[in-house]
Amino acid sequence: MHEFGSDPPVLLRVRCMEISLGAGGATLDQVVDQARAAADDGFAGVYLANIFGLDAMTACAVVGREVPGIQLGTAVVPTYPRHPHAMAQQAATTHAACGGRFVLGIGLSHQIVIESMFGMSFDKPAKHMREYLSVLMPLLREGKVSFAGDVYTVNAPLEGVLDDGPPVVLAALAPRMLELAGSMADGTALWMTGPKTIADHIVPSITKAADNAGRPAPQIHAALPVCVTNDADAARTTAAKEFAVYGTLPSYRAMLDKEGADGPADVAIVGDEATVQAGVNRLRDAGVTNFAAGIFGSDEERAATKAALKALL
Repeated sequence: MHEFGSDPPVLLRVRCMEISLGAGGATLDQVVDQARAAADDGFAGVYLANIFGLDAMTACAVVGREVPGIQLGTAVVPTYPRHPHAMAQQAATTHAACGGRFVLGIGLSHQIVIESMFGMSFDKPAKHMREYLSVLMPLLREGKVSFAGDVYTVNAPLEGVLDDGPPVVLAALAPRMLELAGSMADGTALWMTGPKTIADHIVPSITKAADNAGRPAPQIHAALPVCVTNDADAARTTAAKEFAVYGTLPSYRAMLDKEGADGPADVAIVGDEATVQAGVNRLRDAGVTNFAAGIFGSDEERAATKAALKALL
Protein backbone atom coordinates (compact mmCIF):
# COMPACT_ATOMS: atom_id res chain seq x y z
CA MET A 1 0.00 0.00 0.00
CA HIS A 2 2.93 2.28 -0.59
CA GLU A 3 2.10 4.58 -3.46
CA PHE A 4 2.57 8.09 -4.75
CA GLY A 5 -1.01 9.28 -4.39
CA SER A 6 -4.39 9.11 -6.06
CA ASP A 7 -3.19 10.54 -9.35
CA PRO A 8 -0.16 9.46 -11.35
CA PRO A 9 2.84 11.30 -9.82
CA VAL A 10 5.29 13.21 -12.05
CA LEU A 11 9.11 12.67 -12.55
CA LEU A 12 11.02 15.72 -13.78
CA ARG A 13 14.57 16.95 -13.66
CA VAL A 14 15.55 19.76 -11.30
CA ARG A 15 19.32 20.28 -11.59
CA CYS A 16 20.65 16.96 -10.28
CA MET A 17 17.21 15.75 -9.13
CA GLU A 18 14.94 13.73 -11.38
CA ILE A 19 11.18 13.71 -11.02
CA SER A 20 8.90 11.18 -12.77
CA LEU A 21 5.28 10.75 -13.81
CA GLY A 22 3.44 7.96 -12.13
CA ALA A 23 1.13 6.01 -14.38
CA GLY A 24 -1.97 4.20 -13.29
CA GLY A 25 -5.30 3.08 -14.63
CA ALA A 26 -7.83 0.32 -14.85
CA THR A 27 -6.40 -1.02 -18.11
CA LEU A 28 -2.98 -1.55 -19.65
CA ASP A 29 -3.98 0.68 -22.56
CA GLN A 30 -4.53 3.55 -20.14
CA VAL A 31 -1.11 3.00 -18.58
CA VAL A 32 0.57 2.89 -21.97
CA ASP A 33 -1.20 6.10 -23.04
CA GLN A 34 -0.11 7.89 -19.86
CA ALA A 35 3.48 6.72 -20.28
CA ARG A 36 3.55 7.81 -23.92
CA ALA A 37 2.21 11.25 -22.94
CA ALA A 38 4.85 11.53 -20.22
CA ALA A 39 7.58 10.68 -22.72
CA ASP A 40 6.21 13.18 -25.24
CA ASP A 41 6.22 15.87 -22.53
CA GLY A 42 9.88 15.21 -21.80
CA PHE A 43 9.54 13.60 -18.38
CA ALA A 44 12.28 11.21 -17.39
CA GLY A 45 10.07 8.24 -16.57
CA VAL A 46 6.94 6.78 -15.06
CA TYR A 47 6.38 4.81 -11.85
CA LEU A 48 3.53 2.43 -11.13
CA ALA A 49 2.02 1.67 -7.75
CA ASN A 50 1.41 -1.99 -6.93
CA ILE A 51 -1.58 -2.20 -4.62
CA PHE A 52 -4.76 -4.06 -5.58
CA GLY A 53 -4.99 -3.39 -9.31
CA LEU A 54 -2.68 -4.14 -12.21
CA ASP A 55 0.55 -5.97 -11.46
CA ALA A 56 3.10 -3.16 -11.67
CA MET A 57 6.02 -5.19 -13.04
CA THR A 58 3.92 -6.78 -15.77
CA ALA A 59 2.59 -3.35 -16.71
CA CYS A 60 6.13 -1.93 -16.79
CA ALA A 61 7.20 -4.73 -19.12
CA VAL A 62 4.34 -3.92 -21.50
CA VAL A 63 5.03 -0.18 -21.37
CA GLY A 64 8.74 -0.79 -21.86
CA ARG A 65 8.04 -2.52 -25.18
CA GLU A 66 5.58 0.18 -26.28
CA VAL A 67 7.25 3.42 -25.14
CA PRO A 68 10.98 3.92 -25.74
CA GLY A 69 13.42 6.12 -23.90
CA ILE A 70 11.82 6.57 -20.47
CA GLN A 71 12.59 5.00 -17.12
CA LEU A 72 9.98 2.66 -15.65
CA GLY A 73 9.65 1.62 -12.04
CA THR A 74 7.49 0.18 -9.29
CA ALA A 75 6.48 2.02 -6.14
CA VAL A 76 6.41 -0.46 -4.53
CA VAL A 77 5.96 -4.24 -4.85
CA PRO A 78 5.27 -5.93 -1.47
CA THR A 79 7.80 -8.62 -0.61
CA TYR A 80 5.78 -10.97 1.61
CA PRO A 81 3.50 -12.36 -1.13
CA ARG A 82 6.41 -13.11 -3.54
CA HIS A 83 9.31 -15.47 -3.00
CA PRO A 84 12.57 -13.55 -3.61
CA HIS A 85 13.55 -15.84 -6.49
CA ALA A 86 10.18 -15.17 -8.15
CA MET A 87 10.66 -11.45 -7.56
CA ALA A 88 14.14 -11.56 -9.11
CA GLN A 89 12.94 -13.60 -12.07
CA GLN A 90 10.11 -11.20 -12.87
CA ALA A 91 12.28 -8.13 -12.26
CA ALA A 92 15.03 -9.40 -14.58
CA THR A 93 12.45 -10.18 -17.26
CA THR A 94 10.87 -6.74 -16.89
CA HIS A 95 14.30 -5.08 -17.01
CA ALA A 96 15.00 -6.89 -20.28
CA ALA A 97 11.60 -5.94 -21.71
CA CYS A 98 12.32 -2.31 -20.82
CA GLY A 99 15.73 -2.38 -22.47
CA GLY A 100 17.53 -1.85 -19.17
CA ARG A 101 15.30 1.07 -18.11
CA PHE A 102 13.60 -0.54 -15.10
CA VAL A 103 13.84 0.35 -11.39
CA LEU A 104 12.53 -2.23 -8.93
CA GLY A 105 10.91 -0.64 -5.89
CA ILE A 106 10.04 -3.11 -3.12
CA GLY A 107 8.74 -2.85 0.42
CA LEU A 108 7.20 -4.63 3.37
CA SER A 109 3.79 -3.03 2.81
CA HIS A 110 1.88 -2.70 6.13
CA GLN A 111 0.86 -5.10 8.86
CA ILE A 112 -2.84 -4.48 8.22
CA VAL A 113 -2.40 -5.48 4.57
CA ILE A 114 -0.18 -8.51 5.06
CA GLU A 115 -1.98 -9.98 8.06
CA SER A 116 -5.60 -8.77 7.83
CA MET A 117 -5.97 -8.78 4.04
CA PHE A 118 -3.52 -11.43 2.84
CA GLY A 119 -3.64 -13.68 5.89
CA MET A 120 0.15 -13.91 6.19
CA SER A 121 2.47 -13.32 9.11
CA PHE A 122 4.13 -9.92 9.48
CA ASP A 123 6.45 -11.28 12.14
CA LYS A 124 10.02 -9.92 12.36
CA PRO A 125 9.83 -7.61 9.31
CA ALA A 126 13.47 -6.46 9.51
CA LYS A 127 14.71 -10.07 9.57
CA HIS A 128 12.39 -10.91 6.69
CA MET A 129 13.77 -8.03 4.61
CA ARG A 130 17.41 -8.74 5.41
CA GLU A 131 17.06 -12.34 4.26
CA TYR A 132 14.92 -11.30 1.30
CA LEU A 133 17.64 -8.95 0.06
CA SER A 134 20.27 -11.61 0.76
CA VAL A 135 18.54 -13.74 -1.87
CA LEU A 136 17.27 -11.07 -4.26
CA MET A 137 20.41 -8.99 -4.74
CA PRO A 138 22.84 -11.80 -5.65
CA LEU A 139 20.30 -13.19 -8.11
CA LEU A 140 19.98 -9.81 -9.83
CA ARG A 141 23.70 -8.98 -9.71
CA GLU A 142 25.36 -12.37 -10.22
CA GLY A 143 22.62 -14.61 -11.60
CA LYS A 144 22.89 -17.09 -8.74
CA VAL A 145 22.52 -17.37 -4.97
CA SER A 146 23.41 -19.78 -2.19
CA PHE A 147 21.84 -18.60 1.05
CA ALA A 148 20.61 -20.39 4.16
CA GLY A 149 18.64 -18.37 6.69
CA ASP A 150 15.78 -18.75 9.13
CA VAL A 151 13.18 -17.40 6.71
CA TYR A 152 14.63 -18.36 3.31
CA THR A 153 17.00 -21.06 2.14
CA VAL A 154 17.68 -20.71 -1.56
CA ASN A 155 20.26 -22.37 -3.83
CA ALA A 156 19.28 -21.50 -7.38
CA PRO A 157 20.46 -19.77 -10.55
CA LEU A 158 18.78 -17.02 -12.54
CA GLU A 159 19.57 -16.99 -16.22
CA GLY A 160 19.41 -13.96 -18.49
CA VAL A 161 20.29 -11.22 -15.97
CA LEU A 162 20.77 -8.02 -17.99
CA ASP A 163 23.55 -5.56 -17.06
CA ASP A 164 23.62 -6.66 -13.41
CA GLY A 165 19.85 -6.36 -13.17
CA PRO A 166 17.75 -3.31 -12.31
CA PRO A 167 18.47 -0.89 -9.47
CA VAL A 168 16.58 -1.93 -6.32
CA VAL A 169 15.14 0.73 -4.02
CA LEU A 170 13.59 -0.23 -0.70
CA ALA A 171 10.67 1.53 0.94
CA ALA A 172 12.57 2.43 4.11
CA LEU A 173 11.61 4.90 6.83
CA ALA A 174 12.64 3.34 10.15
CA PRO A 175 16.34 3.07 11.13
CA ARG A 176 16.65 -0.70 10.55
CA MET A 177 15.05 -0.48 7.10
CA LEU A 178 17.26 2.48 6.18
CA GLU A 179 20.32 0.48 7.22
CA LEU A 180 19.25 -2.32 4.90
CA ALA A 181 18.45 0.09 2.06
CA GLY A 182 21.89 1.66 2.31
CA SER A 183 23.98 -1.44 2.92
CA MET A 184 22.22 -3.97 0.68
CA ALA A 185 20.01 -2.15 -1.84
CA ASP A 186 20.55 0.84 -4.14
CA GLY A 187 18.48 3.36 -2.19
CA THR A 188 15.11 4.11 -0.69
CA ALA A 189 11.61 5.02 -1.86
CA LEU A 190 9.74 7.46 0.40
CA TRP A 191 6.14 8.63 0.68
CA MET A 192 4.63 11.17 3.08
CA THR A 193 8.08 12.23 4.27
CA GLY A 194 8.79 15.96 4.38
CA PRO A 195 12.03 17.80 3.52
CA LYS A 196 13.16 18.35 7.12
CA THR A 197 12.85 14.64 7.93
CA ILE A 198 14.59 13.68 4.70
CA ALA A 199 17.50 16.02 5.43
CA ASP A 200 17.83 15.23 9.15
CA HIS A 201 16.87 11.54 9.30
CA ILE A 202 16.65 9.73 5.97
CA VAL A 203 19.74 10.98 4.13
CA PRO A 204 22.21 10.77 7.04
CA SER A 205 21.03 7.29 8.06
CA ILE A 206 21.04 5.68 4.63
CA THR A 207 24.24 7.41 3.54
CA LYS A 208 26.08 6.21 6.66
CA ALA A 209 24.89 2.67 6.00
CA ALA A 210 26.03 2.82 2.37
CA ASP A 211 29.41 4.28 3.36
CA ASN A 212 29.97 1.61 6.00
CA ALA A 213 29.19 -1.09 3.45
CA GLY A 214 31.42 0.46 0.80
CA ARG A 215 28.48 1.03 -1.51
CA PRO A 216 27.82 3.99 -3.85
CA ALA A 217 25.79 6.98 -2.71
CA PRO A 218 22.19 5.77 -2.34
CA GLN A 219 19.32 6.90 -4.50
CA ILE A 220 16.69 8.86 -2.56
CA HIS A 221 13.30 8.54 -4.24
CA ALA A 222 10.66 10.73 -2.59
CA ALA A 223 7.01 11.47 -3.28
CA LEU A 224 4.52 13.96 -1.90
CA PRO A 225 1.07 15.25 -2.90
CA VAL A 226 1.32 18.36 -5.09
CA CYS A 227 -1.26 20.90 -6.23
CA VAL A 228 -0.86 24.26 -7.98
CA THR A 229 -3.89 26.25 -6.90
CA ASN A 230 -5.31 29.70 -6.19
CA ASP A 231 -6.94 28.39 -3.00
CA ALA A 232 -4.32 26.69 -0.85
CA ASP A 233 -6.65 26.25 2.12
CA ALA A 234 -9.22 24.39 0.00
CA ALA A 235 -6.48 22.25 -1.55
CA ARG A 236 -5.15 21.27 1.86
CA THR A 237 -8.67 20.36 2.95
CA THR A 238 -8.90 18.12 -0.11
CA ALA A 239 -5.50 16.59 0.68
CA ALA A 240 -6.52 15.94 4.28
CA LYS A 241 -9.50 13.90 3.05
CA GLU A 242 -7.91 12.23 0.04
CA PHE A 243 -4.76 11.06 1.82
CA ALA A 244 -6.21 10.60 5.32
CA VAL A 245 -5.35 6.89 5.53
CA TYR A 246 -1.62 7.60 5.40
CA GLY A 247 -1.84 9.52 8.64
CA THR A 248 -3.07 6.37 10.36
CA LEU A 249 -0.47 3.86 9.12
CA PRO A 250 2.34 3.56 11.69
CA SER A 251 5.32 3.95 9.34
CA TYR A 252 3.99 7.10 7.69
CA ARG A 253 2.65 8.45 10.99
CA ALA A 254 6.17 8.28 12.43
CA MET A 255 7.55 10.36 9.53
CA LEU A 256 4.76 12.93 9.86
CA ASP A 257 5.53 13.22 13.57
CA LYS A 258 9.23 13.78 12.84
CA GLU A 259 8.26 16.54 10.42
CA GLY A 260 5.97 18.15 13.03
CA ALA A 261 2.99 17.59 10.73
CA ASP A 262 -0.51 16.91 11.97
CA GLY A 263 -1.35 14.97 8.83
CA PRO A 264 -0.69 14.42 5.12
CA ALA A 265 -2.07 17.86 4.21
CA ASP A 266 0.78 19.49 6.12
CA VAL A 267 3.48 17.87 3.97
CA ALA A 268 1.63 18.38 0.68
CA ILE A 269 3.28 20.91 -1.65
CA VAL A 270 0.44 23.34 -2.25
CA GLY A 271 0.13 26.91 -3.54
CA ASP A 272 0.77 28.99 -6.63
CA GLU A 273 3.33 28.00 -9.25
CA ALA A 274 6.25 29.71 -7.51
CA THR A 275 5.37 28.17 -4.15
CA VAL A 276 5.16 24.67 -5.59
CA GLN A 277 8.43 25.04 -7.48
CA ALA A 278 10.13 26.27 -4.31
CA GLY A 279 8.76 23.24 -2.47
CA VAL A 280 10.21 20.91 -5.08
CA ASN A 281 13.57 22.66 -4.79
CA ARG A 282 13.53 22.17 -1.02
CA LEU A 283 13.39 18.43 -1.58
CA ARG A 284 16.37 18.65 -3.92
CA ASP A 285 18.27 20.62 -1.29
CA ALA A 286 17.35 17.98 1.31
CA GLY A 287 19.13 15.34 -0.76
CA VAL A 288 16.37 13.82 -2.87
CA THR A 289 17.63 12.38 -6.16
CA ASN A 290 14.27 11.37 -7.67
CA PHE A 291 11.01 13.17 -6.88
CA ALA A 292 7.53 11.96 -7.80
CA ALA A 293 4.76 14.52 -7.52
CA GLY A 294 1.42 13.03 -6.51
CA ILE A 295 -0.83 15.42 -8.43
CA PHE A 296 -4.27 16.01 -6.93
CA GLY A 297 -7.10 18.54 -7.09
CA SER A 298 -9.55 19.62 -9.77
CA ASP A 299 -8.91 19.01 -13.46
CA GLU A 300 -7.84 22.64 -13.82
CA GLU A 301 -5.48 22.41 -10.84
CA ARG A 302 -3.98 19.16 -12.10
CA ALA A 303 -3.27 20.71 -15.48
CA ALA A 304 -1.69 23.75 -13.80
CA THR A 305 0.41 21.49 -11.57
CA LYS A 306 1.71 19.50 -14.50
CA ALA A 307 2.53 22.72 -16.37
CA ALA A 308 4.44 24.09 -13.36
CA LEU A 309 6.43 20.89 -13.05
CA LYS A 310 7.15 20.82 -16.78
CA ALA A 311 8.50 24.35 -16.48
CA LEU A 312 11.24 22.99 -14.22
CA LEU A 313 12.41 20.71 -17.03
